[in-house]
Amino acid sequence: MNKTDLVLSIIENVHLKKKKRERQQYLFPELNYEIMPKTKAESIINSLIEIMISCFEKGDNLDIPRFGRFDVEFKWARKGRNPKTGESIFVDSRRKVKLRYYKSLKDRINRKGKVLKAKS
Repeated sequence: MNKTDLVLSIIENVHLKKKKRERQQYLFPELNYEIMPKTKAESIINSLIEIMISCFEKGDNLDIPRFGRFDVEFKWARKGRNPKTGESIFVDSRRKVKLRYYKSLKDRINRKGKVLKAKS
């Protein structure tokens, strides 16, 4: 699923309540909602991504309930080796983001212990 698919999924699943009610909306409550504009769904996704990035830049961990925890880990500078040439190189220190899934998500993905067969 890419960003466009995510935006379309938000448009399908999130409905905005209309401010003004008309007579038909009292008989049919589903008419009381309107479809979210694509630009608003895109802005939600973009702002969520920006919030996550700013959190990682500060070095803070990010916890998303029922999904997982993003941990920012520090990697020290070290000596490395170029595998192609065998030359010794220096690898700079950096921060790495690691996602740790919650057990509830793992169980849901794996259908609570059932083994999924690979498609042939």
